[in-house]
Amino acid sequence: MKTTVRVQLSAMMFLEFFIWGAWYVTMGTYLDKVLHATGIQVGAAYSAMAIATIFSPFFVGMIADKFFSAQKVLGVLHLVGALLLYYITTVKDPDVFYWIVLLYSLMYAPTLALANSVAFRQMSDPSKEFPSIRVLGTIGWIATGWAIDKVFKLSTDQLGFTFKMAAIVSAILGLLSFFLPDAPPKAKGTKTTFSQILGADAFVLFKDKSFIVFFIASVLICIPLSFYYSLTNLYLTDAGMQNVTSNMTFGQFSEAFFILLIPFFFRRLGVKWMIALGMIAWTLRFLCFGYGDSGANLWMLFAGIILHGVCFDFFFVTGQIYTDSKAGLKIQSQAQGMITMATYGIGMWIGTLLSGYIKDHYTTQNIVQWRSVWMVPAGIAAVVLIFFILFFKDNKHFATQKEAMPAV
Repeated sequence: MKTTVRVQLSAMMFLEFFIWGAWYVTMGTYLDKVLHATGIQVGAAYSAMAIATIFSPFFVGMIADKFFSAQKVLGVLHLVGALLLYYITTVKDPDVFYWIVLLYSLMYAPTLALANSVAFRQMSDPSKEFPSIRVLGTIGWIATGWAIDKVFKLSTDQLGFTFKMAAIVSAILGLLSFFLPDAPPKAKGTKTTFSQILGADAFVLFKDKSFIVFFIASVLICIPLSFYYSLTNLYLTDAGMQNVTSNMTFGQFSEAFFILLIPFFFRRLGVKWMIALGMIAWTLRFLCFGYGDSGANLWMLFAGIILHGVCFDFFFVTGQIYTDSKAGLKIQSQAQGMITMATYGIGMWIGTLLSGYIKDHYTTQNIVQWRSVWMVPAGIAAVVLIFFILFFKDNKHFATQKEAMPAV
């Protein structure tokens, strides 16, 4: 790959995830402290991205794959998204806020797959070339937290600026997208059936009982996952932690570290116990949040953040690799799309709504009983763990680093 192309793709990934991290992490705190939203309204706002994830494969399958080059669609979506992000800072009603963030999410969600498509089209060996480019996305997410806390030093009542920051970067990426290497529509002139867009061919995987268990567990574990995304920033702020947003980026540092350990653990533990270890980490994380504080138990708050690497990599990345190994080349893309829709779509949608309800349920006179809140996702994660260990029988081992490369 040419150096200029590598630089272009790396910049694309950095900006793509900088945009998401800029507004997503602090949105719950912004809604609660600035717009005085209820927990249910906060949960609904976070459900917008989950809903968009469910519908984005339809958009990519029917538009980007058949009619226009991926980089051009990427550019248009980010330019429209920039306008919506800037406009949302003028909205003061949490209910109106939801509809704008939903519309924006419908613009943004397809760009995740489109950015990957643009990158993959320029690679001769994605298993070797993609990780070094994709890691710039993680760095971009980290950069947002440090920009918010260390560069702009935003107070809670200034968090509306994060949407403007994301809008500016979205506009920049939108313009740069038109100068990215060409990724023409691969299905232009061909007939794509509705069942293919749905990924129905991947349903053959449900003939495998272990895959059914994995699929159900994947949906259910995303319920506690959504508690983390929608409530952690607000919780750590209430707990008295300083520099919350930048401290939360230690989770991304942890993610980058543990992903390198996946091949090592795969050879020794296999799929079943890798995924189980990820679920154990989810349970421990929420217990740490439940019993941590900004005093003597501050270490527990940081432990809950740093466990993100084990939670995400050992469950989700391992799950992507497992799905890839079960699907084979013919239905590879459809199988990954089905898992993504089930987890980040259906599972996260259920979880975001539940997290808002649970927060309101344990709030009395504007004081949140956070320990009680975190016991709910901890309990769900523990139940899913037991279910998975009892009924998942497959324990495939991967011997090489190439085989263990995540299909991000």
